[in-house]
Amino acid sequence: MQRRSFIGMVTGLALAATSFGAALAGSQSKMDIVDTAAGAGSFGTLVAAVEAAGLVDTLKGEGPFTVFAPTDEAFAALPDGTVEMLLMPENKDKLVAILTYHVVSGKVMAADIAGKKAMVPTVQGSEISVDAMQGVMINDATVVAADVAASNGVIHVIDKVLIPQG
Repeated sequence: MQRRSFIGMVTGLALAATSFGAALAGSQSKMDIVDTAAGAGSFGTLVAAVEAAGLVDTLKGEGPFTVFAPTDEAFAALPDGTVEMLLMPENKDKLVAILTYHVVSGKVMAADIAGKKAMVPTVQGSEISVDAMQGVMINDATVVAADVAASNGVIHVIDKVLIPQG
């Protein structure tokens, strides 16, 4: 019985991710990463953080970029007051470090990493752990929707905010 419910959960997650990705696909491939995220409706906190950090022009740039985008729910799961603290002007450097830790240079599609494990350098300068042996994990976050195309790269939706160590 547990196996059946696990399979159902995985199937449900896969269907939800496929629907989410399909909802973001289509005309968004003509929009850049920021506009694609803003248009999705699930990344309001991320877009506000990118604006507060002064990274809009960078993420609207030529790229290509791969962005591991936490949903609004991922930001809401942070300890109370964390997002508000990060959005304060005096914490801009910390906010920039966290956001750029979610970005990799180049366009990396799910098929490019399937069946692989790697440590990947981020734009922030630290590395993230990518494990695509069964599904895809970025550090301890799960990719819930992959390969959301943008004109200057790709977005992979994750369920947690990645925090660089140190």
